[in-house]
Amino acid sequence: MNAPEILGQPDDELFTGSLLGYYEAIETASHDMLSAARKGDWDTVVKLEGACAVLIAQLKHASEEHPMGPNELALKTRIMQRILVNDAEIRNLAEPWINDLSRMMGNAADPTKMH
Repeated sequence: MNAPEILGQPDDELFTGSLLGYYEAIETASHDMLSAARKGDWDTVVKLEGACAVLIAQLKHASEEHPMGPNELALKTRIMQRILVNDAEIRNLAEPWINDLSRMMGNAADPTKMH
């Protein structure tokens, strides 16, 4: 199940009693973001980042009502490690783009360099 499918379904229907579904959906979205970043498809990366933000907000709300057990916590840790690896690679791929943007923004701060 991908992030857009997750976002289209009611919280109660998806994750009754288990928060792992949220973590798995965020992991899937982060994997999809990495695939898009490898292709240089930054528009898709940004869209998926927005989907992740929604999932994280839903997760925060759901976690208040559904505590995790020890087995779920161990699986959550493994999922989070994979998400962090994906995030680090996305950041490495985005760094040249961010540097270019920073240089352009630096020129924008000086109106004489904007032309």
